[in-house]
Amino acid sequence: MSDPVITIRNLVYAYPDGTQALKGVDLEVHEGESLALIGPNGAGKSTLLLHLNGILSCDQGEITVLGLPVNDRNLPRIRSQVGFVFQNPDNQLFMPTVFEDVAFGPISMGRSKEEVDAAVRRALDQVDMLDTMRRSSHHLSFGQKKRVTIATVLSMEPRILVLDEPTSNLDSRHRRSLMELLGRLDFTKVIATHDLEMVVELCSRTAIIDDGRIVAQGGTRDILMDKALLEAHALEVPHSLQFHHSPH
Repeated sequence: MSDPVITIRNLVYAYPDGTQALKGVDLEVHEGESLALIGPNGAGKSTLLLHLNGILSCDQGEITVLGLPVNDRNLPRIRSQVGFVFQNPDNQLFMPTVFEDVAFGPISMGRSKEEVDAAVRRALDQVDMLDTMRRSSHHLSFGQKKRVTIATVLSMEPRILVLDEPTSNLDSRHRRSLMELLGRLDFTKVIATHDLEMVVELCSRTAIIDDGRIVAQGGTRDILMDKALLEAHALEVPHSLQFHHSPH
């Protein structure tokens, strides 16, 4: 297996109100893999993701991304390499037009006008949204906004994509097209989700987080066909795998 691009050791984090969200998380993510992070509500999934590019900083433990410790000095470099896609697109889209939203990252990295223009067009083309370039993000459908948020990250040419609940609140057609898009994107991906059917399709490896700790990890099918394990953490075997563990 390739070297880990993300290494998390004994990560501990409490919110300012004292809520203990992470209680000693250990996890590795390898180059090129798609890792699913699953678990019940309040397990710590989103909190863990927010540490991967320094939006939150840990109380204890350490995180290394692409060989760099996540600390204030390395944050600009890490944030250019780890693209974070929030669950709610409106947390990410704040400029007057789609073009300006997608250009924001490359501009902040000091790219020239020509480089910015090329990066925006390439990123919007990758998510099939080139024709919305001059429109306001706020006039797009929810599914279109999701695609544009992914473009805002792709324009920075990251090596790692971190996605929080990418298929939530999407109707089945937009969910399917988003999954096809994610399947085409050739990046290391970390995806926190409740959508276990998406995990079956897109993720080679799965980790279960519950009560702030990683309680199991392994090949996606091994994890998602373990009925007792899933039920112990308020999860269910996805429909597409329910008949697989009966003898043929």
